[in-house]
Amino acid sequence: MMAADQPTVLVVEDEAAQREVLRYNLETEGFRVAAAGNGEEALVMMEEEHPDVVVLDWMLPNLSGIEVCRQLKTRSGTRSVPVIMLSARSEEVDRVRGLETGADDYVVKPYSLRELMARVRAQLRRARPASAGLKLEYEDIVLDSETHRVTRDGQELKLGPTEFRLLSTFMEKPGRVWSREQLLDRVWGRDIYVDTRTVDVHIGRLRKALGAHGGTDPLRTVRGAGYALG
Repeated sequence: MMAADQPTVLVVEDEAAQREVLRYNLETEGFRVAAAGNGEEALVMMEEEHPDVVVLDWMLPNLSGIEVCRQLKTRSGTRSVPVIMLSARSEEVDRVRGLETGADDYVVKPYSLRELMARVRAQLRRARPASAGLKLEYEDIVLDSETHRVTRDGQELKLGPTEFRLLSTFMEKPGRVWSREQLLDRVWGRDIYVDTRTVDVHIGRLRKALGAHGGTDPLRTVRGAGYALG
């Protein structure tokens, strides 16, 4: 069973053997892996899996990796997800085209798996800093993901593990509205059945903890949509 807050990488590669090599190495590095064999499948899986990083091959049948990247970067729900483009095209003009289309990194085939794993981790640090053990700050709230401590206006707060993961999710993307279903996937995990009303209960507990020493409620309820920080 996957950890609830385990980072997810979507691998888009039409060669099955190469796709499985990438899956094996990413899972060994501690990532949850979703895989697609073509561009159309990748776009569907983006909506279903909500990956934290995409490893995308340029040469795909029908819908090219360049076109998949372009579509991801023009959609509000996916434009912030880092894309690492894989390509046998090593000319400068090709690298520039890939980056100008919106790719966050460009790796030329054949590549070192060790280097690719390092590049995935680097993009993850930007996309999900809490999973990399970094410190997050929002106004007077400071969350240290390495020591699992949270302070507000210098005073330590007592949060349960679920509330800590909820706050980490919110603080990684202030202003983003998370639906209850998205929070269930991120905080509780896809393999566990939990009623969406459970989210409301834990949001209430998080609000209580954040207000333990005073201060305004930083969480925002968006009617019919979900919750956001700020």
